[in-house]
Amino acid sequence: MATAKPPKTAAHVRITLKKSPIGTPERHRLVLRGLGLRKIRQSVVRPDTPQVRGLIHKVGYLLEVQPS
Repeated sequence: MATAKPPKTAAHVRITLKKSPIGTPERHRLVLRGLGLRKIRQSVVRPDTPQVRGLIHKVGYLLEVQPS
């Protein structure tokens, strides 16, 4: 009889907007909206996936990223 595997707990990252997006390209502001960041010092928790890492890489100069 097969035993059920326990569900994997997905790793998450805490992303904080540290700098203002004023003066940045429109695409970078859209990336911030996609991550759910609108205000400076706002933090969100997102799953640590390649898609999210790609968004973080694009606007990393505006963010602070911590494992969560």
